[in-house]
Amino acid sequence: MRHKIPCFCDNTFTVDAPEEIDLDAEPRYVEDIIAGNFMNFVCTSCGKKHKPEFPITVKWNSKGAVLEVLPELDRGLFYRRKEEKKSAFTGALIGYPELAERIAVLRDGLKVEVVEAIKYYLLLKADEAYPDEEISVWYQHRADSSLEFHIHGIKKEEVAVMRVPLTLYEKTLADFKKNPKSEPFSLLRVKNYVSIQNVLRPDELK
Repeated sequence: MRHKIPCFCDNTFTVDAPEEIDLDAEPRYVEDIIAGNFMNFVCTSCGKKHKPEFPITVKWNSKGAVLEVLPELDRGLFYRRKEEKKSAFTGALIGYPELAERIAVLRDGLKVEVVEAIKYYLLLKADEAYPDEEISVWYQHRADSSLEFHIHGIKKEEVAVMRVPLTLYEKTLADFKKNPKSEPFSLLRVKNYVSIQNVLRPDELK
C-alpha cells in the first residue's frame, strides 16, 4: 500500500509499505524487525530517516503465529473496539517495538505469557527501587542458562541489563500451565493482546 510521509523539511514523499509479510517465505525480515530496521524510510529531499508505523499482518506459520500489528497511535482504538468472536489472528501487537520483541520471543522458542509475566515481576521490583521513574522492561534474547532483559528509565540515556536464570522461566512456565487464568497471567491479556502494557494502561482504557 502507498503512504505519504511528511518530513520536517516540508517535503512529503510517497512510500510503498506491505500490508502483510510472511517470515517463513522472507526470513530476512526477522533480523530487520528485531534490529529496528523494518519499515524505515528516508526523506527524498533532506535524507532524514523516518520510522512510521502502519498496520500490518505478520505471518510466521512455522512458529504458529499470525500477528495483527497496529500503530501505537491506535492503542486507544484497540481497547475500545468490540472483540471479534472468531479471529484469524493468533495475537495482537501495538507498536513496532512490541513487534520486534515478540519476534525475538518466538525466535527463541519461548512462551509469550511467561516472558510477559517475568517482565511484570522485574517491573514491580524496579518500581519499588525507583518509584519516581518511568520504567519499561524489554526482552532481548536467550542464552544457554538465562534470559536477557533490558530495563529502560532507571538512569537517563542508560540501559540496565538483567539476566534471569532459565530455571525461573521454567518455574513460571509450569505455573502458567497449571493455572493460566491466575495472576499475573490474567492481568496480562486483553482479548488476543498479551502484553505488560495491559497492566500499565490508564483507567480510561480499562
